[in-house]
Amino acid sequence: MLQAIGAWQRELASIRQALHANPELGFEEHFTSELVCRQLQRAGVDEIHRNIGRTGVVGVIRGRQTRSSRTVGLRADMDALPMQEDGEHAHRSRKAGVMHGCGHDGHVTMLVGAARYLAASRDFDGTVHLIFQPGEEGHGGAKAMIDDGLFERFPCDAVYAMHNWPALPPGTIGVRPGPIMAAADRVTIAIEGRGGHGAHPYLTVDPVLVAAHIVTAAQSIVSRNVSPIDSAVVSLCSIQAGHPGAMSVIPHEAKLVGTVRTFRESTQAMVEQRLRALVESVAAGFGAKASLVYERVYPATINSTREALFGAAVADELVGAANVVRDLDPSMGAEDFSFMLRVRPGAYFRLGQGGAAEGCLLHSSRYDFNDAVLPVGAALFVRLAEQSMPLA
Repeated sequence: MLQAIGAWQRELASIRQALHANPELGFEEHFTSELVCRQLQRAGVDEIHRNIGRTGVVGVIRGRQTRSSRTVGLRADMDALPMQEDGEHAHRSRKAGVMHGCGHDGHVTMLVGAARYLAASRDFDGTVHLIFQPGEEGHGGAKAMIDDGLFERFPCDAVYAMHNWPALPPGTIGVRPGPIMAAADRVTIAIEGRGGHGAHPYLTVDPVLVAAHIVTAAQSIVSRNVSPIDSAVVSLCSIQAGHPGAMSVIPHEAKLVGTVRTFRESTQAMVEQRLRALVESVAAGFGAKASLVYERVYPATINSTREALFGAAVADELVGAANVVRDLDPSMGAEDFSFMLRVRPGAYFRLGQGGAAEGCLLHSSRYDFNDAVLPVGAALFVRLAEQSMPLA
């Protein structure tokens, strides 16, 4: 099966490169959706449904038998990032300020390849739902599809997804039961002081000074409140205050923006509580006022144990046990496939593509998906479906 899909490698690479050259942001994936629909139609899938969760697409493939009534969902994200590409390859982005810097072009192509094989062979008893999801990069496209009735219209006993991973050798597959990616929260801190002349700071309440103390104090939340066997990150990544051209003007307000990453909901709640108390008390200590807006953007991505172990066994059979990492370290990055895993069992895999040593990292301006691993990812999707719903 892997050999059969491998014979399509050049064609799959052409599809992937066309997607890379025409990237689209979340909920703007019109070119991508149309390309997907054309490829699904060409493959001979049974049904194609458009505009699920705005720009999402769902394809339906029924097996040689459907007596079991079993169903499996296979998901790929479609959107690109708002960043300028610096790559020099012929298929580099044709859109200024937009690029596929995370490999979603490869994910779409792998699922298209899986659709082609599954529609031709139909070597399973049940129904496969191919989920092409919009808006993963901060837009919550998975939630939009769920809210649009994804799992009511296209039931899934289990759902699977994968993401390329430069830190793993090409063709290696990584997975783990339990947390595999963190929850992502956005924090916005507004500080109100009293502005004035930089030469007379004693007549002001300096919000820049308050902001600096909050940034420093926030680092104590993880080091002094989170167990060493748990994990959390608090990063305040932006400070906005004053004007660079006004060296002697103390502003009256400052703003901090950052992110919190956690795996456990109890840790997430504790960090929010501690950060809120710290922000308010530090500001009060300097005679200022400060408020925190804490937004829970993506929940943690938690693989269900049964599906993760099943997926590891499938990967063993596909690429050999030596090329499967069953206890892959969790990442503090976030993924909105987490919304799907909150309502359906399933697993999220890493597909090694290499390139980390050469700086081909996710969200890098010179990133490019490794087309050599397209058949492996497509084959993993196929075998997950076939072995979830074997013919009697």
